[in-house]
Amino acid sequence: MSEWKEYKLDDFADINPTEIVPKGFSAKKIPMELIQPFTKRIPGYSVEEYKGGVKFRNGDTLMARITPSLENGKTSFVDILEDNEIGFGSTEFIVFREKDNISDKHFLYYLATSPIIRHTAIKSMTGSSGRQRVQTDVVKNHSFEAPDLTEQRAIASVLSSLDDKIDLLHRQNQTLEQLAETLFREWFVEQAEEDWEIKKLLDVVDISIGRTPPRKEFHWFSTNSNDVKWISIKDLGKAGIYVFDTAEYLTTEAVEKFRMPIIPKNTVVLSFKMTVGRVAITSEDMLSNEAIAHFKFNDQTIFSKEYLYLYLKTFRYENLGSTSSIVTSINSRMIKEMEIIIPDTKTMDFFRSKTENMFLKIKENQKQIQTLTQLRDTLLPKLMSGEIRVKN
Repeated sequence: MSEWKEYKLDDFADINPTEIVPKGFSAKKIPMELIQPFTKRIPGYSVEEYKGGVKFRNGDTLMARITPSLENGKTSFVDILEDNEIGFGSTEFIVFREKDNISDKHFLYYLATSPIIRHTAIKSMTGSSGRQRVQTDVVKNHSFEAPDLTEQRAIASVLSSLDDKIDLLHRQNQTLEQLAETLFREWFVEQAEEDWEIKKLLDVVDISIGRTPPRKEFHWFSTNSNDVKWISIKDLGKAGIYVFDTAEYLTTEAVEKFRMPIIPKNTVVLSFKMTVGRVAITSEDMLSNEAIAHFKFNDQTIFSKEYLYLYLKTFRYENLGSTSSIVTSINSRMIKEMEIIIPDTKTMDFFRSKTENMFLKIKENQKQIQTLTQLRDTLLPKLMSGEIRVKN
């Protein structure tokens, strides 16, 4: 690594470069909520009147500078603008731009997502609890070593190839799920037959509710993947259709002591408190907190998990009422009283034949996404620090 050169970040990149967008001019806006943790591609934008905020061009990197967005990994690469078009976004972004003959724009994105910059940025945060922000001057003056442009581009090419494949698989899954949902709506919402039965969910599936051990006894919780995965509402929000990863685990001792209801694999689960309507399917035996309901098939169940998943995803939960005046929130009694349309067996079998392979493909893609993400996250710090070298 002796040929790598030491830089201050301010000498390696243009930070918050000056751009001009007239007040009142309509331009593409990227809000903080659109940035996904550790995801290079930005999924969309809105067009709004410019009233303030950071400005950027294609090729720039946006990094959140406020808690908890920075800690969660909200950093993305801008590529949704036209040539010479200027976009804008939250004042809570820091913008990084490559410098001619010094830095590569894709390498700069991976530098911003690496511990080299992230750790310094997080340590520099000041302010009141819950509203802490990065001290930009501290980040600008941070020193690190970087290779020449040729090696920067080689490193970025390796990591970009993984991110491109991950993005492709995500988009395939979105397309497949949208297709399955379109079929569901056409068959069972827009053209529902009058003679189809309507039953209470409690009569056709076994419903159980998760449980949370006392948080004051933290020894029940674990980060050890050998323990039992424990699903939270946040995990459902990141899951796609199938739940593979969870942020926390519960020890076997906790499972036994608190008689935690095990969720078998291929069980449909639903969040019903505070954040209502997040639906997923378990990929293995798991547990959940008390805000999640589990729907296990029994002898009375004649529909498929694909049908139940889509039914719960498209259900209008506001029609059940709410236990809160602030947000839509329902309870276990409301869930058990929910009604579900039961199509005839022939229609149900035909729908299963159309959607089962779609869901299997989504599951395979999710497994591959998981593997590629782990590979990228393992390689990233090693490549950016020079522990692993890429010449071409």
